[in-house]
Amino acid sequence: MNKVTTIAQALESVKDGMTVMIGGFLGVGTPELLVDALITKGITDLTVIANDTAFADKGIGKLVANRRLQKVIVSHIGTNPETGRQMNAGELQVELVPQGTLAERIRAGGAGLGGILTPTGLGTIVAEGKAIINIDGREYLLEKHLKADVALLKAHTADAAGNLLFHRSARNFNPLMAMSADIVIVQVENIVEAGQIDPDQVITPGIVVNWIVQE
Repeated sequence: MNKVTTIAQALESVKDGMTVMIGGFLGVGTPELLVDALITKGITDLTVIANDTAFADKGIGKLVANRRLQKVIVSHIGTNPETGRQMNAGELQVELVPQGTLAERIRAGGAGLGGILTPTGLGTIVAEGKAIINIDGREYLLEKHLKADVALLKAHTADAAGNLLFHRSARNFNPLMAMSADIVIVQVENIVEAGQIDPDQVITPGIVVNWIVQE
């Protein structure tokens, strides 16, 4: 199946109020064209799961600045003052999650697990309202898995069947998110014919990818 399509067609399934995972780390590995298209389309009231909210004029930060989000689940917001301002004003819900815990919660969603056990956050506000489980005399927080309706990702190369390669640090959260969303849409720099990527080099298999759009 050829999964290459237009941005408009790929985003037809994205609706107001959905939970969306967006790849990237301070904008590196973020599908900028897809984010811009969400804004143009007028999508709003999203819950976004991501590593961070980047900068006010870049990547996920544009969604914040254009007030398209009702909630973000992220590891930090320090590089985007607008996120902090909206949070303090009660205009945006912000759930801060330790970065390793965030990655593992996303991985758990893709692996079909209910959650993970971690000591990170014990004795802090991170633990508020969460179950604490004792195993072999040591306490752990139960952190529930994270899943999304849609994942918007960026890859370096894809074949027409959706098999993906990522470029160095731009890989970041993208492969984890590809496994943890019902619909996976990927912006790619290069598209090759099916069979041109060595199977041993594939990072994300095409079976989990729904649509590919080229930069």
